[in-house]
Amino acid sequence: MIAILDYGSGNLRSAQRAFAASGADVVVTSDEKICLDAKGLVVPGVGAFQACMRGLLAVNGDEIIRARFAADRPTLGICVGMQILFASSSESSRDGSILPGVGMWNESIARLSAPVLPHMGWNTVESPKNSVLFRGISEESFYFVHSFAAKESDAPVVTWSEYGERFVASAEDGSLSATQFHPEKSGGAGLRLIKNWVESI
Repeated sequence: MIAILDYGSGNLRSAQRAFAASGADVVVTSDEKICLDAKGLVVPGVGAFQACMRGLLAVNGDEIIRARFAADRPTLGICVGMQILFASSSESSRDGSILPGVGMWNESIARLSAPVLPHMGWNTVESPKNSVLFRGISEESFYFVHSFAAKESDAPVVTWSEYGERFVASAEDGSLSATQFHPEKSGGAGLRLIKNWVESI
């Protein structure tokens, strides 16, 4: 079973439909035990980093993510659900402070240097040959909606895209994976990526 973490942020139903299309049993839940025990956990996210972190902490999502990583249980973050996995974000808080994330990766999320923001629409990615997520996928575009991104990552496998500057489009670190784009909104290529992840867990 795959659990989609309900913490008040994310396209929950579209994500549920996309992951169910891979043939997996999918549940949308904030139940901590279900999220810990699930074969795979999906952490979606839309909107502001601070609001997502507030919702995540309210359901103990940060501890769920850390516990699953320690137990080598697969987790996939999507969009802001990817960003919150990093150490921090410079996205504006009310007092202008740097906002802490879950800290699975050491880098910070920063605003893209681009003439028009948000980056909204389809974009190509540059994936390494050892990527599990992009196995059998090449020369495809994925759907992005964001103004902030990681510009580096200490994850072992990193996929890149470019909008004004290079940024991290996805990261893979053992049982922990994440995409800045929305695979559930990325047509056939996105569904193939989801199937790759489901088949890998």
